[in-house]
Amino acid sequence: MVVFHLVFDLAEFVGLRINYLSGFWYWEGKTAALLFIFLAGISSGFSRNNIKRGLKVLAFGFLITLFTYLVFPEQYIRFGILHFLGTCMLLFPLLLRLPNILLLIGTVIIAAAALPLQKLIVNTFWLLPVGLMYSGYTSYDYYPLVPYLAVFILGILSYKTYYYRRQSLLVALTGEKAPEAEKQEQGKGAPENGNSSNGRNTRRLRTWVRYISKNSLAIYLLHQPVLVALVFLGKELVEALG
Repeated sequence: MVVFHLVFDLAEFVGLRINYLSGFWYWEGKTAALLFIFLAGISSGFSRNNIKRGLKVLAFGFLITLFTYLVFPEQYIRFGILHFLGTCMLLFPLLLRLPNILLLIGTVIIAAAALPLQKLIVNTFWLLPVGLMYSGYTSYDYYPLVPYLAVFILGILSYKTYYYRRQSLLVALTGEKAPEAEKQEQGKGAPENGNSSNGRNTRRLRTWVRYISKNSLAIYLLHQPVLVALVFLGKELVEALG
């Protein structure tokens, strides 16, 4: 997603001829967004309070709405990725209680409803969150519940299938002991697990993944302003040297 936004900034603010609306860069950005949503569905299972978390994400989403309205009034963000994720987090406690078969059926129905809804035109912006657009609607970022809620639900299903015990898949896949088990064995005088280079690399990877997961919202909020600043700085330097 960071790479896609860099491409977007270079095209929009520098004028580089990069087509991010189709082809490779379009699908790179779309794939990153789908992974982001899918992982949000998984990580919501680890949250102690999804209501508080969802309201926080929604608040940041509305701040982005205000900012983009002031800067890009014709294409400001009404219901972007943060609005979408905040809404999904509020729905998570209810969705988690549903049987897996109902979640799977719901995923299919939501995905199948996407195309028919795209063909419908309404006269109000209030239905944008569910995927119904009014004539002439454009936005730099739009992620309605239909169809993207289906991806979030797939994340919930993955959480219920693989993470209900709250054990990292990195531990399961590598055979390395969980941190709690390592501490218990070390307290009994057992040799430290992962003395090999492979073990150390696995721990570094696990630490890095945890850091990114815990700070994903901050990374999302900060990376675009930083990229824009760097792009404009680079543009000024090139113009000064040229």
